[in-house]
Amino acid sequence: MNDTQRHTTHAPDNPVHILVAEDSESNQMLLSLYLNDSGYALDFAMNGRDAVERFKSGSYGLVLMDIFMPVLDGLDATREIRAFEKERGLAPVPIVAVSANAFDEDRKRSMKAGCSDFLAKPIRKIPLLKFLADTLGKKPLP
Repeated sequence: MNDTQRHTTHAPDNPVHILVAEDSESNQMLLSLYLNDSGYALDFAMNGRDAVERFKSGSYGLVLMDIFMPVLDGLDATREIRAFEKERGLAPVPIVAVSANAFDEDRKRSMKAGCSDFLAKPIRKIPLLKFLADTLGKKPLP
């Protein structure tokens, strides 16, 4: 069994939809390679404003939110998403802050803005798959 099979968390015919707010095309490609074959459906936003608009019109099981993006940064986008959820009486979707700045202060600011968790860049495939399985409460497929 290869690592991808061992860490697959959802059947391909019932993917979890993840909104990825990431302005770097190379990071988008990397996340696509990591997750598309693992039972996740990805939707990409190039900036925080786009992420908020996609969130409002979509249905996502999780958001990966880059902190430093143009137009609207990830923390402000998170605040807007949380306000939208509250206005609509929606259960909060996990929003995971993603940043190369992994100092304790960065983590605290992310949590204060409404993020559920924090991932430091560079992101590695196996730890990411395990993190997603733990966060989404899913067990790997046999």
